Amino acid sequence: MTDRAETPEKENLLLVPAWPVGKVLTTTSPMYRFLPFAAFLCLAGTLFSASEKPNILLIVADDLGYGDLSVQGSKEIPTPNIDTLAKNGVRCTSGYVSSCMCSPSRAGLMTGRSQSRFGHEINWEGNGPSEEKGLPVTEKTFPQLIKPGGYHTGIIGKWHLGNMERFHPLARGFDEFFGFLGGSHDYLADWRPDNLLQRNRTPVGATGKERDESRYLTTVLGHEAATFIHRHKERPWFLYLAFNAPHIPQQATAKLLARFAHIPDPMRRTYAAMVSGLDDAVGEVLDQLRRDGLENNTLIVFLSDNGGPLERNGSLNTPLSGEKGTMFEGGIRVPFLVQWKAKLPAGKIYDRAVSSLDLLPTALAISGTPAPRDVAFDGVNLIPYLTGERRDDPHETLFWRMKPRRIWAVRAGDDKLIMQDKGKPPHPTSKTPRLVNLGTDLKELTDLTATQPGRARELRARYDAWNATLPEPLWQPERGDR
Repeated sequence: MTDRAETPEKENLLLVPAWPVGKVLTTTSPMYRFLPFAAFLCLAGTLFSASEKPNILLIVADDLGYGDLSVQGSKEIPTPNIDTLAKNGVRCTSGYVSSCMCSPSRAGLMTGRSQSRFGHEINWEGNGPSEEKGLPVTEKTFPQLIKPGGYHTGIIGKWHLGNMERFHPLARGFDEFFGFLGGSHDYLADWRPDNLLQRNRTPVGATGKERDESRYLTTVLGHEAATFIHRHKERPWFLYLAFNAPHIPQQATAKLLARFAHIPDPMRRTYAAMVSGLDDAVGEVLDQLRRDGLENNTLIVFLSDNGGPLERNGSLNTPLSGEKGTMFEGGIRVPFLVQWKAKLPAGKIYDRAVSSLDLLPTALAISGTPAPRDVAFDGVNLIPYLTGERRDDPHETLFWRMKPRRIWAVRAGDDKLIMQDKGKPPHPTSKTPRLVNLGTDLKELTDLTATQPGRARELRARYDAWNATLPEPLWQPERGDR
């Protein structure tokens, strides 16, 4: 992407046109690396011309609370730019991610497959370049699968799917990368030379711990995304815009904080400022789409990677209960907005259960890019459901598992069977699964197992059958979560 000396770099923040030659395949590598997809590319070209193919913009927030957008009911945090995606598209009120934690959720998103199918079930602490954990290279990724359709691919922001070269975004199908590899990152210029990966560049703030609020990372990521869109406006593109806001550390500029001076709690005030900064950055991206005449034929999806962690960043998952790291709705149900002006209705609310696992199959379907026969997706093409062409449920059953924490869940219709053995008020600790009905009990307070034992056994049998197909997790939890 743009190669400017004033762009901030810290820790594992990267701005590179290609990974070093001789180590892994680069963006200038010979075309032979695309030969396995050549047949797909030719076929896709006969189905859609380049001008007809929709652009695909996937915007992911990090640790955003379910109730912390104004379109989601927040009275404290105005988010006018993000809200337009619901006004001009579809708001999925039962939108789920595949995990209640950052890295496994992103592994599911990038593959269209439950991360439990390949053992990527939990975060990890390591951030060093020798860290062995990451998205298995046997899994095909979103950019690898969409590129045969003629798409230029980019990632801006947080990766969190591995630090070694074989896991690097540029080795996993992305043509461009601007961002950082680990699970968290500072937002303000607080640079330490020992954390710079590209020492030949001058970071914002230069040396020491100078803070430069003009280069707030959320703003920078939004600007880089707008630049990417403008540069590639003549060709179809896929952009994964993975903000780290409002994930900790809690940092906001004085200008953003001033908007929420009336909020007495400092954690909530800073969190609100970070979400507002996120909304500003999304606004710049949407403005660029309009200026370049691309908004009408761009599929835009906005969601969070998991629910808000509440006490850790001041988020709210209202009206849900539970939080990040749990299988309650507050851990896995997220804001989920879909806009595609050329095809989808405006202002529609869709309440059937949908999943982040649906986004890759949807992208392949609308781009006319054939899916490889050797990839078994866990998602579906959402477009016929969101337009109303199909009236049935997109998913008969949804499953979640995090075996290292001994928690899991299964949803069918409005019924959900959940195993969450460490409860916080208002949920009691339970060593056995609890059956709840989300249609009447969104906070999951009433255990129906005793009154509906047959339904509980049915959902348990579905989960057990699915669980029996899964491998063991590739690694176990370490000190904590990111």
